[in-house]
Amino acid sequence: MAIRVLIVDDEPLTRRSVRRLLSGHADLEIIGECGDGGSAVTAIRSERPDLVFLDVEMPEMSGLDVVRRIGPAKMPVTVFVTAYDRYAVQAFDADAIDYVLKPFGKERLARALARARDRIAGKLNASDMRRALAALGHPERAEPLERLTLERDGRMRLISIDDIVWIRADGNYVQVRAEDRTYILRETLSSLEAKLDARRFARIHRSTLVNVRRIREIQPWFRGHHVVILDTGEQLRMSRYQRAAAKQLGL
Repeated sequence: MAIRVLIVDDEPLTRRSVRRLLSGHADLEIIGECGDGGSAVTAIRSERPDLVFLDVEMPEMSGLDVVRRIGPAKMPVTVFVTAYDRYAVQAFDADAIDYVLKPFGKERLARALARARDRIAGKLNASDMRRALAALGHPERAEPLERLTLERDGRMRLISIDDIVWIRADGNYVQVRAEDRTYILRETLSSLEAKLDARRFARIHRSTLVNVRRIREIQPWFRGHHVVILDTGEQLRMSRYQRAAAKQLGL
């Protein structure tokens, strides 16, 4: 019998990536995709998947909120998908079988699948799962980028991370504002964010990263939003859903 899989991520590109990487496994049946936590709760309750790949950071309702809403005992086997390794402890508490860091590849997802298959087959109990996750520890991460190679007008430039003002998602690309110019880089925002120092860049909106050292002022706006004023004079809106950024910026 096929393992029924639900994919939950607010970024369409990540959902497509997970679907593509899972498509080569004959024992899996992808029953659907969700782009937000609310629809994920509905799908889990109605479709009863065996396995869910669940993004952690989503607006309004995070992946952890989804687990709380369903209840850990009623959740399908869960693999958290996230750009941050700081959610390991919460993954333990939610009885997740694994957490996969963005960006990820075929081999990493295959390891998570192997662990999920064992859990579904009854070869891993909750204690085994916790030991397996604890054995992962904090995954090895490359040193944060100090420079980006950016192209403009046919010329390649090495730009210091300190010179970057903001980074904004633009489909399968990102716009990088640096040195009074805007560069285009073929990479997703989540993929690039995972390579940057989390202490130096804050995601103030689902589509925007900002260099915290370039922030001059933060002003309250309406309905819990804020306006971030940069040392360039630019003003960017900060979403009230970006709780991690608000905590990072002392709000």
